[in-house]
Amino acid sequence: MSKTPKNTKKKGAGRAPLWLNWFYILLIGGLVYMMFSPASAGPVKKEWVDVKTQILPEGYVDKIVYVRNQRRGEIYLNSAGVERYKDQFTGKIPKSGPHFFFLVTENFEAENEFEAIRDTLPEGRQFRIVVDEHINYWGKILDWLLFPLLLIAMWLIMFRPMRNMGGGGGGGLGGVFNVGKSQAKMYDKSGAQKVTFKDVAGLEEAKVEVKEIVDFLKNPKKYTALGGKIPKGALLVGPPGTGKTLLAKAVAGEANVPFFSISGSDFVEMFVGVGASRVRDLFRQAKEKAPCIVFIDEIDAVGRARSKNAGFTSNDERENTLNQLLTEMDGFGSNSGAIILAATNRADILDRALMRAGRFDRQIHVELPELKERLDIFKVHLRGLKLEDGFQIDFLAKQTPGFSGADIANVCNEAALIAARHDKKAIDKQDFLDAIDRIVGGLERKSKIITPEEKKTIAHHEAGHATVSWMLPHANPLLKVTIIPRGQALGAAWYLPEERQLNTVDQIKDEMAATIGGRVAEELVNGVVSTGALNDLEKLTRQAYAMVSYFGMSEKVGNVSFYDSTGRSEMSLTRPYSEKTAEVIDNEARKLIDEAHETARRVLEENREGFEKLAQMLLEREVIFSEDLETIFGPRKGGKDPNKLLTDEGTA
Repeated sequence: MSKTPKNTKKKGAGRAPLWLNWFYILLIGGLVYMMFSPASAGPVKKEWVDVKTQILPEGYVDKIVYVRNQRRGEIYLNSAGVERYKDQFTGKIPKSGPHFFFLVTENFEAENEFEAIRDTLPEGRQFRIVVDEHINYWGKILDWLLFPLLLIAMWLIMFRPMRNMGGGGGGGLGGVFNVGKSQAKMYDKSGAQKVTFKDVAGLEEAKVEVKEIVDFLKNPKKYTALGGKIPKGALLVGPPGTGKTLLAKAVAGEANVPFFSISGSDFVEMFVGVGASRVRDLFRQAKEKAPCIVFIDEIDAVGRARSKNAGFTSNDERENTLNQLLTEMDGFGSNSGAIILAATNRADILDRALMRAGRFDRQIHVELPELKERLDIFKVHLRGLKLEDGFQIDFLAKQTPGFSGADIANVCNEAALIAARHDKKAIDKQDFLDAIDRIVGGLERKSKIITPEEKKTIAHHEAGHATVSWMLPHANPLLKVTIIPRGQALGAAWYLPEERQLNTVDQIKDEMAATIGGRVAEELVNGVVSTGALNDLEKLTRQAYAMVSYFGMSEKVGNVSFYDSTGRSEMSLTRPYSEKTAEVIDNEARKLIDEAHETARRVLEENREGFEKLAQMLLEREVIFSEDLETIFGPRKGGKDPNKLLTDEGTA
């Protein structure tokens, strides 16, 4: 528990200077005086015709001042004139004047006009004539100073110190001179937001590997005394949302060392040489703070293989940055106590020079969590949630196969929002089910207008999927079917797949038949097909071609695979097989699709009565569950029952 430091401020520290206080007092006093003092009226505008025919002949004008450069005449009244025209002023009457003013055109000849009027007036009503020019000295001064002031302001903005740059980037000259400084944020070991391995649920295998890195940082002499060398870097590889960044923070928190965090895109700038300069500055700071950890998130933004930068030459800025990164990592002192951690979900596109031993010595795979790991992750994210009494967390872990840690956190948050939206005092099981449905399928759109014919087609389509998947032993067991539109889909089906690492030919074929089951159901019932099976056909085609060209599951093509795990053929315009082989692949893929189509048709025709009953139930209730399928078709034969999957401990 950290103690709050005592107040060590000196007496008077933090107070405003005395002159600033007097400035505020005078400013407030002036504003109060302006608000409550009676405002004097300005001169009243008159037309020259009225002045010529009415005001001047009456003899109340003392003088007229004609401002030549403004083509403006100002009329000063005598005391009798002020009394005479006092009703025309809305505020306090100006004492010294001018009282009236008029504007004329550039063709106005002031001397001739005024003299002509004076000649017609008697002696007692004469007025003086003053011709003047008003020069705005302040305006001229401002015109001369405006451009230099703008230049000074631009200079101060461009070269001001950049105090907000993390990782020691501020200080000294700022602005453009700091553009080459590292953008890394440093989390010191005394920081309040400290993450440890207790905050990282699951990832047990990854933790085992990174714990050794923690031991390196805590007891480096234990390894160097025997002649060993501390690893220079470790690369965290895994799908998005699996906790790679969180695991790196936990390493820093457990090791109790400074932690530099930066994204790979922060190195790339529009200025030439900036990326390489930031790499040098980052490693300089890391050496000064050693032992420490430097974490580069999304390193594929800067570490992409140099041969894959299509359209760029060897002088590309990204390549220069990568070259500097390779040099710094290779030149890092082996016993300096600074370890580089990086994370990416695209390890296949990284440069081979970056992946070699001596730079990233280890690759730590952070995979999607399994059942027990999902249970641990749920326990972490459910700590701050108010659940109903007797809530079973095991059920949630079995309901979310294939979910990442970020997905699980989203499920917990959505469940809390749904419960609050329904004014509940605690979160129950149904709230989590609704949250999972919303994340997987999207928000329900009950207001979407669907004709009865379309609704009937959708019901038969989804019933076709459900029937085929229930009757085929190797297909994924169905959990729930709905014809309520969600997101872009008009209907949806939820499956509970077994978490297996290998798939056989029979398993893939049964899944393909279940995928095309909706399309076949439309053919049987309506005699025609619709566009609703677009996603199904896309998935079906992808599976068929993968079986033939990737997995070697075709007798005619043989035990060959054209899958490129390195990703080097992405930019290639040629295929690694001949036109004859391509024709064979197309024929074999079409053969597999036709076989799946016939299997689905056979299953639906053999179970036509149950299939129609299921579609009618969907039309009436809009949502059905696996219990309803078991009532219609009986228990699954040869396959796993989804209800059993949800109740058996340790199985998903």
